[in-house]
Amino acid sequence: MAPASRRAYYRGVKTTDSFWQRLVGRFRKPVEETPASTSGGGEHHAQAEASLRALLEDPGIPDPIRQSLAEDFARLESMLGKLERDELHLAVFGRVSVGKSALANALLGEPAFEVGVLHGTTREASPRPWREVAGSGVHLIDTPGIDELDGEAREQLAVEVAGISDLVVFVVDGDMTTRERDALVLLASTERPLLLALNKADRYDEAEIERLLARLREHARGLVREEDVVAVSAQPPPLRRVSLDSEGRDQVEMIRQPADIDALRNRLTDVLTREGRTLSALNASLFAGRLTDAVASRIVAARRELAARVIRQYCLAKSIAVALNPIPVADLLAAGALDAALVTHLARVYDLPLTRREAGGLIKTICAQLAALMGAIWGIHLAASALKGISAGMSTVLTATAQGALAWYATEIVGRAADRYLAAGKSWGDQGAKRVVADIVAKLDRDSILREAREEILKRLRVPDKAGA
Repeated sequence: MAPASRRAYYRGVKTTDSFWQRLVGRFRKPVEETPASTSGGGEHHAQAEASLRALLEDPGIPDPIRQSLAEDFARLESMLGKLERDELHLAVFGRVSVGKSALANALLGEPAFEVGVLHGTTREASPRPWREVAGSGVHLIDTPGIDELDGEAREQLAVEVAGISDLVVFVVDGDMTTRERDALVLLASTERPLLLALNKADRYDEAEIERLLARLREHARGLVREEDVVAVSAQPPPLRRVSLDSEGRDQVEMIRQPADIDALRNRLTDVLTREGRTLSALNASLFAGRLTDAVASRIVAARRELAARVIRQYCLAKSIAVALNPIPVADLLAAGALDAALVTHLARVYDLPLTRREAGGLIKTICAQLAALMGAIWGIHLAASALKGISAGMSTVLTATAQGALAWYATEIVGRAADRYLAAGKSWGDQGAKRVVADIVAKLDRDSILREAREEILKRLRVPDKAGA
């Protein structure tokens, strides 16, 4: 990323706390607190529309983060359009050749989806209008089989389609396999309402159907309501009728049998009538909530990256300032001023401005913990400062380099501690300042930091290192 682009990126990153808080307060709360059975779902629908639009149009989301999540934002825009058009999407899901496409066609009353028997024939998901239920236009989506050739990619597609659908019909043609049970659990985790359809029921007698339905309800306990486990026959085989023609010869006629899907159609109509608009709003809200989390996570990561760059810049500046200052102890005062500037800069990165008093209080808290943990180091620091004033020639260079390296190390600790405090929203959390600072000190490799600092200082001072490694 070019420097100019990086600067623009991080300027955007600094402004998004209000976005996160606004979305949490204005978007998630109504969805979580309002029961899904609210009559008509109109209130949910309007809330979801407003929330999705706010997320899509929020100027506080940096363009690089928006671009990195472009596919998710495109899906969110599609979901907003679906809400505005008052559409509901119903996905048909299952293994290869259990009759998903045939069942979708039976619901539609026309052969809109291709039906096949080898490795499945559905290659992509596309919605087809079904009917209007309670004022909402319902669209059917046929999905690739979860164990087709190149199944991992198609399974991912099927799960994604189910994730943006308002209701899922999971189709099986017998007792549930382990793979089907795992897929059912996965779908249930998306918080999408599920119906379980035993297709090809024409292959079984009534007793066998009842036993299979009982087994399926056992598999789906806690995932699918018992009344939403039904038997259907989407494409029963034709009846073979033999008759004699006028010359007494056998004539075979194959009579097409109508689909038997009334149980499923009735359950779908009932669920969509009672909860359709609410399901649509809930689905959009859940997806937008996950996208909000992803945006927030990337913003936090970007801020942490920027904070690390800022800390390094101040470490370098402070170490050079301390090394170059010839006045005893005065370098410590300069170092303190840079620490204050560092904390103030980090506060701007996190969009949590600090007053001068707050910045000073934060530094005092961190340094008090450092003094308790590292008294010996600060003693060396002070001795080096005094020595630098009365030394000459190479001794001054060596002591200045050592003191500058220690200043770098101290700034690293101050910066990381302030970063931890600000990233948590101006809080030390349950651990408290002492534990946070001690944890940072324990995790830092002091020797490598001092070595790096010493090399950088010598490079900046353009003095050869004659002290050895």
